[in-house]
Amino acid sequence: MNDSRNRLNVLCYGDSNTFGASTADDPDGRYAPDERWTGVLQEGLGDGWRVIEEGLGGRTTVSDDPVDGPDKNGRTYLRPCLMSHRPLDAVIIMLGTNDLKTYFDKSASEIADGVGLLVNDIHALGPGRDGGVPKIVVVSPPVTLEEADQWSGLFEGGARKSRRFAAEYARVARDKGATFFDAGSVVQSSRVDAIHLDRPAHAVLGTALAKAVLAMNWN
Repeated sequence: MNDSRNRLNVLCYGDSNTFGASTADDPDGRYAPDERWTGVLQEGLGDGWRVIEEGLGGRTTVSDDPVDGPDKNGRTYLRPCLMSHRPLDAVIIMLGTNDLKTYFDKSASEIADGVGLLVNDIHALGPGRDGGVPKIVVVSPPVTLEEADQWSGLFEGGARKSRRFAAEYARVARDKGATFFDAGSVVQSSRVDAIHLDRPAHAVLGTALAKAVLAMNWN
C-alpha cells in the first residue's frame, strides 16, 4: 500500500481527550502528535492507514452548549466533517464526557442515545467507499472521577452517571450494528483533573484501539 490513495482512512471524532488536552505543562496545553492516542493509533495501524484527528475541547454529542456556544455541538459539525474527509473506511466516536455537565441534565442513557444519533447520521450520509457506510467504533469514555473540584461543580454527579457509560454505549452499539470499545477497560481519567487522560493513558488507549481496529474484517 505505497500509494496513498489505497490507504484506509479512519476518522477519530471526539472532544478534548481526542484533541490531546494535557494534564501536564505542555505547550498550548496539548500533548505532541505522536503522544496523543490518535498518533499512537497511527503508529499501531501502520503505513497502510491514514488517521484523521477531529478532536475539539468541550464537544458534546448532539447539544448546543449554552455557555460555550453552538460550535460545540458534535452533531452539527459531523456531517461536513464526514464529507470533507471521505471516503472513510472507519469512524471512531468517543464523545459524552461534556454531556455530563450539570446544566445539560442528561442521564447516561440519554447521552448514549445521542451517540446513537451520530451513528444514524453516518449511515444516512454514506461517507464510505462508493457511497457506502464505513465501519463505526463506538467508544465509551473512561469514568470521570469524583475529585473534579477544580471544575467548580460543573460536573457534579457526573462520575456516578459515567459509571453507566460502558453498559449504555454497548447497548447503542449493539442496536446500531457498530463495534463497541470500553475505554475504561484499559485507562482511567487523570487524578490531576479527574476528566482528561494522562500521557501514559494515551499510549495505552491508542495501542488498544489499534488492535481492535486491526481485528475487524477488512477483506
